Amino acid sequence: MASLPVTPFACMNVDPRVMAFFPECLSRSASDAMADRIRALMTKHGWGLWAVELKQTQTFIGCVGLHIPTHDFSFNPCVEIGWRLMADYWGSGYATEAAQAALQTGFDVLELEEIVSFTALLNRRSQALMERLGMQREAWTFEHPALPSDSPLREHCLYRLDKNLYQNDNWRQGLRGAGPDQSKLSLPIHTVFHDLSVQKQEPRYQEPPDSIMSGG
Repeated sequence: MASLPVTPFACMNVDPRVMAFFPECLSRSASDAMADRIRALMTKHGWGLWAVELKQTQTFIGCVGLHIPTHDFSFNPCVEIGWRLMADYWGSGYATEAAQAALQTGFDVLELEEIVSFTALLNRRSQALMERLGMQREAWTFEHPALPSDSPLREHCLYRLDKNLYQNDNWRQGLRGAGPDQSKLSLPIHTVFHDLSVQKQEPRYQEPPDSIMSGG
């Protein structure tokens, strides 16, 4: 796995557009500490949150991957899929492409029975991506325990995708062309995953649990 400088990751995490549906933008030290935790989880599990690069230029454009939530959610235990892309690369099909590859890893390699995703009820952009991936929304909503009771982001919605539906040929056929440009949905051509690695630093920030992934 290639080593990735932390600077592009930190730039993404301080962008108000990217962080609009997270509690706050991250300082450089907070972003570095988050990258260290992501790397530690990748080492522990062998999978996790991957850095996404454009294959032709090796340009870092964001992160997509799988995560085990640690909060006491009613739908635990589970594995979630989440993403965070630089705003300049929104609307080009890259998030859909990378998320499809992460789902394939989860179901075909890790042999998971179900993958979920959740986000703030106000975050229609992420919900639209979950729907493009064929995930199905639960009728109920829930309050994220890590957010203050008066936060407009506290109310969340949950999407699910189970292995049987994922493996259904008719369902998969229906997803073709779901992205804005079919030519951008081929991972070998357009994007590549790398381990999100940084130089080891002393932790300077304790981030709330489960802020690594939340479908933002």
